[in-house]
Amino acid sequence: MRKLANHAFHGENLKGMIPAMIDSVEAMLGRWKQNEMKEIEAFQEFKVLTSEIISRTAFGSSYLEGKNLFDMLTKMAVIVARNNFKVRIPGIKIFLKNQDDIESDKLERGMRDSIIKMITAREEEVLMGKLDNYGTDFLGLLPKAHHETVLAKKITIDDLIDEYEHDNLRILTAISSCFNITREVQKEARLGKLIVPAKTEVSPSTQTLHHNPQIWGEDVHFFKTERFAQGIAKATKNDVDAFLPFGSGSRNCAGMNFALTEIKIAFSMILQHYRFTLSPTYLHSPVHILTICPQYGLQIMLQELQITDPGNNLLYNGAVRCLCSDG
Repeated sequence: MRKLANHAFHGENLKGMIPAMIDSVEAMLGRWKQNEMKEIEAFQEFKVLTSEIISRTAFGSSYLEGKNLFDMLTKMAVIVARNNFKVRIPGIKIFLKNQDDIESDKLERGMRDSIIKMITAREEEVLMGKLDNYGTDFLGLLPKAHHETVLAKKITIDDLIDEYEHDNLRILTAISSCFNITREVQKEARLGKLIVPAKTEVSPSTQTLHHNPQIWGEDVHFFKTERFAQGIAKATKNDVDAFLPFGSGSRNCAGMNFALTEIKIAFSMILQHYRFTLSPTYLHSPVHILTICPQYGLQIMLQELQITDPGNNLLYNGAVRCLCSDG
């Protein structure tokens, strides 16, 4: 199943998503200009943009249903974060459910129904001859794998649903630079002075790794892009696992390239039209809800560029050419 997700968001498929990304950013910029916006709530704006792009690229013609699924995943993420460190007696949920249990069950049923509805609709279009194939988006790849004639490669409807939920949730959290990466210790191990028994779950703090002065230097709390000028290995003193914006190893985020492409496209287009600074009303208060989020929003002041700078167009065109050539 993971290979399907990797295939959907890499290579030629990823290049094919660029026009949809551009359309979504253009729609956002058009809304800013039409409303003569001088200040935006950037967190909400980019949350909506991400929802639009994922819905268009992953679900194609099922765009509106995809947005509905994205909204349900967002609500589920809040519930998961709220209960992440609560200790529950095993099995008690069967007999005694709290409000979060009831709401999460409702959301899970809604997501499953939504996914089945989209897959069934795509299958019917193929059977009726409206489509020649299931498509190359993520929605199309899954029923294609389900109908695989080789039994060993065939996946079930439950597999499809779980993969949709998990991979979309991974995409939702992909651009965060701080989230817990849980791993299970296979055999007894020593971590410094600690003896960790087998089967213990360990969650290293990405926040701590990314703010460790022994790795990044005494200027660790300063924004300095030049620290990556010679690559990640040099920046981390050859300890590449100290930089984990998308996880590490075979279980890293399948949507990494998708998220990075989205960021490059969005900012190369925005910077053609606007400069931006923090609003005086902004209050710095990050909170952890699976990803790091601004508790009181991210207010940004927009300054529209009055004179078209050819260099800005070069920035955008160069970014698109780079993405299309490198994938």
